[in-house]
Amino acid sequence: MRRLSGIVLVLLWAATGAFAGPSRVVSMNLCTDQLAMLLAAPGQLASVSYIARDTRASAMADAAMAYPANHGLAEEIYLLRPDLVIAGAYSTPATTDMLRRLGVPVVVFEPASSLQDVRARILQMGEVLGREDAARALLADYDQQLETFEYTGPEAPRAALYAANGFTSGSKTLAGKILRAAGLRNIADELGYGRSGHMPLEVLAMAEPDLLIGTSPYPRGSRSEEVLLHPAVRRLAGRSGAGQIRDADWVCGTPHVLRAVAALAEERRTFLEKEGRE
Repeated sequence: MRRLSGIVLVLLWAATGAFAGPSRVVSMNLCTDQLAMLLAAPGQLASVSYIARDTRASAMADAAMAYPANHGLAEEIYLLRPDLVIAGAYSTPATTDMLRRLGVPVVVFEPASSLQDVRARILQMGEVLGREDAARALLADYDQQLETFEYTGPEAPRAALYAANGFTSGSKTLAGKILRAAGLRNIADELGYGRSGHMPLEVLAMAEPDLLIGTSPYPRGSRSEEVLLHPAVRRLAGRSGAGQIRDADWVCGTPHVLRAVAALAEERRTFLEKEGRE
C-alpha cells in the first residue's frame, strides 16, 4: 500500500471503505497545515510545518502549537512514520520526490487564487483525510458567511494593494478576490495588472486610490520595504485611514479569508461614511 501514489491511495480508501482515512498525517505547507487543523480528526494530524506557528503568516498560530513542527525535510518527515504527507504545489520538490521514492504517499494541493478555490480546497482536504462530513459542514458555514458580504451599495471605492517592493495583486489573485468581495474596486485592474507584479511608486501616486491596503513592516529594516515609508505612500495611507491591514488571514485559501473580507468591508464603510456616500 505504501508504494501507491498519494492520490491512488486516497481513492482506494474511498472505494473500499476499509477505514475512514489515513491515521497519521503530516502537513508540510502553511496552507495545508491550516486546512488540516480545521478538519482532521483527533489524533489524525501528526505534524504541521514550523511556519504554522508564525503569527505573521499563520491565521492559526496558536492552534499549531499543539502539534509537533516539521521543517519540510524528507528525513525528519519519514521518521514521523506518516501514512500520508500533504504538501503544497510550491513545497520543496526534493522532499516530496524523496518521500515518494521511500514509499510514502504524498498529496499535493494547488494554491487558491479565488474564493471559489477555497471551497474546492476544503472539499479536497476532507476527501484526503476521510473527513468528508466535516468538510461539508465547514463549507456550508463558509458559504453562509460569504453570502453576507454581497455588496449592493453606492459605487465601490477604488483601492490599491501595495506591499514590499511595490508589489500589487490584480483581480485574478486571492487578494484581489478578497478586495472585490469586500465591495472595493482594484486599481490594479485599471492599470493592467491581472495577476501580480511590481507597481512603480509614480504609477500608484498618479492613480490616486481612495484606499491604500498595505502590510505592516517586519521588525527589522528591509530595503524591499523602504518604498512603504515614502511620503507619497504615507500620504495615501493617511488620507484613506486604511493603511497596514493585511495580515495572516490573507495568506492562504482557507475560511479565514472571510475575516479579511470583513475587516476590509468595515474599512469601506468607514470611508464612505467620511465621504457622506453611505
